[in-house]
Amino acid sequence: MTYPTDHPNVKLFAELLAIPSPSGREERMAAFIETYIAKLGHTAQKDAQGNVWVEIEGQNPDQGRIALASHMDELAMVITNICPDGTLTVRPSGGLHPWKLGECPVEIVCDGPETVGAHLCFGSTHTTDPSDANTHFATGSQGITWPHTHLITGLTPDQLKDAGVRVGSTAVPISSIRGPHLFGPQDDPLLSAWILDNRGGTLALLKLLEQMTHVNMVPTRSTSLCFMVQEESGLVGARGWSARNSVETFIAVDSSPMPKNQQLTLDGRPAIWSKDSTMHFDQGLIQELAKAALQAGTEIQYAVYDRAASDASGVLDAGHACRGATIGYPRENSHGYEISRLSVFDNLIATLFEYLAT
Repeated sequence: MTYPTDHPNVKLFAELLAIPSPSGREERMAAFIETYIAKLGHTAQKDAQGNVWVEIEGQNPDQGRIALASHMDELAMVITNICPDGTLTVRPSGGLHPWKLGECPVEIVCDGPETVGAHLCFGSTHTTDPSDANTHFATGSQGITWPHTHLITGLTPDQLKDAGVRVGSTAVPISSIRGPHLFGPQDDPLLSAWILDNRGGTLALLKLLEQMTHVNMVPTRSTSLCFMVQEESGLVGARGWSARNSVETFIAVDSSPMPKNQQLTLDGRPAIWSKDSTMHFDQGLIQELAKAALQAGTEIQYAVYDRAASDASGVLDAGHACRGATIGYPRENSHGYEISRLSVFDNLIATLFEYLAT
């Protein structure tokens, strides 16, 4: 079956997925976003923390400012030890599990100008040695955890040092296995990729800015479209940015996980978090976004999470905004090869456009 690989959103996803952007090393993604914003005729701002944003003055600048925010970082592995044979021990940066990755090629984002290739390994299962964890993996009595993994680099410690690899360097899957992949019905396909979270939010805000620019739309209230660092490390970028930039309303544009206790579906409708593990979001703001969705020709789904947080909850928890919400795209397979409906991104962009125009 053939799919619309020339779809503008698919093409932009492919570009975003090709950029390694682990927490703390978002500079490649930031540079791409700054260039994209400049090509649309806007000027990107960047702070010392690494956050990138663009300011759009509204029709009523005296009204409270709005921030719409995605995060640029992704889950990764962080190197904890360089062994004499050049193999590397790793542990997660953020909520990443080795069984989500599988044994796969990775690239190390290091202090050098280029990434360094390696391979995530779990070891051989051709053993019955009870001291070997693979014996227990094979019987199903034990799962794979990070202490059972390592990276093979094929390089010596000195060669790794010369390339800029050190303890604290981070690694992510190589771009060629990330996607995006299209499948399902040809007229309304599903899209999968390694970690849509949160390239989906970044795509939505870049395409929103593009649409606003092309039709010369001036939002009702002054608006900041933001791309934050280190969400996966503790909502760090958004907390810092909002401490230095006053906004009344902060809306995180992020993914919406689909655990079994949620009534979310991959049907093209965006989703709003009514509550996460930290707080209830502003219910009046949620109603405003739901109204905007209807005006855009779609409808909102709702979620309540026991174990989730977003940049919006971090900003609200810090007391840096009066109102907050999280809106985004439902996705299967948290923190792995995630799946969304391709059409949800156009519906999300249209909803945000209507919200800013109201």
